[in-house]
Amino acid sequence: MIAVGSDHAGYELKKELLRHLKDRGFETEDYGTYSEESCDYPDYAKKVAEAVVSGKADRGLLVCGTGIGMSIAANKVKGIRAAVLSDEFSAQATREHNDANILCLGARVLETEKAEKLLDIFLDTPFSQGPNHVRRISKLEELS
Repeated sequence: MIAVGSDHAGYELKKELLRHLKDRGFETEDYGTYSEESCDYPDYAKKVAEAVVSGKADRGLLVCGTGIGMSIAANKVKGIRAAVLSDEFSAQATREHNDANILCLGARVLETEKAEKLLDIFLDTPFSQGPNHVRRISKLEELS
């Protein structure tokens, strides 16, 4: 299951990405927001991050204006490795090397087609589980 959330700036792109996930056969849960009315991104980042760390969701997707605020907020939750992405190489590398569990996208900086491509790469790329990567992720966990 993919936990999905956005603020008002990411609302429209979130709707498109929810449709894309459904078309691909993914189960999703939308944690809000549900309109373009101004709201606070940390509220939705927390809900999605908690769904991921609790095991209710396998991964998360957060959308705001740039993806940066959502990433900062989500990464405050122990066990989250949220990555802001805008290119295909980083989408693949963050899964293979960092085992990122939340994808953060910026609705004001990405076209829908590009966002869908990044989401696909993020979801389709497994963690490499190489010993160097596992060791580094363990060190990340010790920081929180």
